[in-house]
Amino acid sequence: MKFTIKEFNERFPTSDACLDYLMDKRYGKEFVCPKCKEESKFFKITGRQVYSCMHCRYQISPLAGTIFHKSSTDLRTWYLALFLMSTTRTGISAKQLERMTGVTYKTAWRMFKQIRSLMADDNNDPLSGVVEVDETYIGGVRKGKTGMAAAKEKGGVQGMVERGGRIRGMVIGSTRADELITNIQANVKPGSTVMTDQLSTYRDLPYQGYPMHWTINHSQHRYAYGTVSTNTIEGFWGNFKKAVEGVYRHVDIKYLQNYVDEFAFRYSNRKSDVPMFELLLLRTIL
Repeated sequence: MKFTIKEFNERFPTSDACLDYLMDKRYGKEFVCPKCKEESKFFKITGRQVYSCMHCRYQISPLAGTIFHKSSTDLRTWYLALFLMSTTRTGISAKQLERMTGVTYKTAWRMFKQIRSLMADDNNDPLSGVVEVDETYIGGVRKGKTGMAAAKEKGGVQGMVERGGRIRGMVIGSTRADELITNIQANVKPGSTVMTDQLSTYRDLPYQGYPMHWTINHSQHRYAYGTVSTNTIEGFWGNFKKAVEGVYRHVDIKYLQNYVDEFAFRYSNRKSDVPMFELLLLRTIL
């Protein structure tokens, strides 16, 4: 479901409106006060980001335990960063947020790092049905680095996607079977149909719980054989790489998993009935 900038501005015109949303989602309109044990309404204290019990004046901060806690950045700026991160298809750079909001580059980078931490897959249900699996190398472009020098700065990533459904990606250290097949077993329901290229690592999949294993031979320039292909996951990698090279230019391997999580979150929730911005916002309080 789409959530436009116009709707964002109408719903969250001020930082107080943002704070009221968090308070309502975390505690509701009325609830039992932790101190006096009375059913109570809580009223915002002017000039502060806390709410006070109408009976005993006990104070509650809806920001406690969230990525906003102890941040000096205006709460509406945080919400805008969440909105931009959840609605763009190709990502947004910290430099762009700096230009749009006036925060420092360091602050913008830290905000996006915190937001990406919310985008990690929290669905423990394994992928199922027809699942395409593929690996790639991600890193972006760094001036003066070409060939093997550039390749050494890239990180390996393995991806798995349900056709028409969710996607998962994880940074890998090698393409050995004990890593790649273990990842499949941890994320794909046994008995699912698994489609890969002809990487030899996957040849034992039929004996590891996936008897319906189909391969496509890319070395013969074949990219689909009937319904057998890895075009979905390869298309995801292609879009991801274009975004990394066009928006971020370079992604440090140390933070690569966070970027994979960001793009996987948007892909997996692309058909959600709840606006992606709200899905992400709710994760700040869970």
